[in-house]
Parts: sequence; structure tokens; C-alpha cells
Amino acid sequence: METAKLVGNNLKAARNAKGYTQKEVAAKMFMTQQQYSRFENGVYELNYAQIKELCELFDITPNDLFEEQR
Repeated sequence: METAKLVGNNLKAARNAKGYTQKEVAAKMFMTQQQYSRFENGVYELNYAQIKELCELFDITPNDLFEEQR
């Protein structure tokens, strides 16, 4: 699976596990829901600062974002 799509799927799973909507996460990241959605859909790739912030928000590690789920 393409890395951006893998990360997007894991991001979506982590967001759902915490009970956040895309709009809520986007507001915390100071972006629109549409911009955030592009990360989950693998259209845009996260930068280091965004990875760090999202991992802290969802209480996950960067490895959780980049590993294929079983």
C-alpha cells in the first residue's frame, strides 16, 4: 500500500478511536476540514510538526501511523 494512504488510514482509525470528527481535529490543527481530509485520504503528506502534533492529540506513536494494521 502507498505510504500516504497507509498513514491516512491509520490517522482515520486513531481519530475514530478518540471520538473526534474531522472538523474537530482540523480546528485543533488550524486548518479546514477539507485540508485535514486530504491527509486521511492520502492526497497530502504530513510534515514532521503535523505528525508530532497528531500523535500527541491521538496518544499514539509515529510508528502507529506508519505500520500496517493487522
